[in-house]
Amino acid sequence: MVTLDTSAVVALLSHRDKNHYAIVEVIKSNVGNLVIPVPVLSEIAHFVERDLGQATLVAFLADIRSGAFQIDCCEDDWTRVTELIQKYADFPLGLSDSTVIACAERHGGTVATLDRRHFGVVAREGTIQIVP
Repeated sequence: MVTLDTSAVVALLSHRDKNHYAIVEVIKSNVGNLVIPVPVLSEIAHFVERDLGQATLVAFLADIRSGAFQIDCCEDDWTRVTELIQKYADFPLGLSDSTVIACAERHGGTVATLDRRHFGVVAREGTIQIVP
């Protein structure tokens, strides 16, 4: 399973993004095993609406409806999310990133992200691996 961060989804949806094709390769290699935590959906929608437009948002929602992504509600992650936010309070590590990490830890540890700054710190602990 690969848990997707906002940056990965936005790059996937934008053909102009310099990382688009690297993310496409991650997606192709993991079809049927792609997870997006519910708390990340609003952040994704914000950037897609702002930068890519309503048509791209509608296409993304169609992908969700078709089952291209598994949507994870994170019911069992709130303790870990809270721990991460507290541990990295000086960083800070926010709600979206913390839910991606907690969800990934539960699903094998792989995170698709372009955000090496935040996720790289946690990856050094050994609980997640970053792709691409």
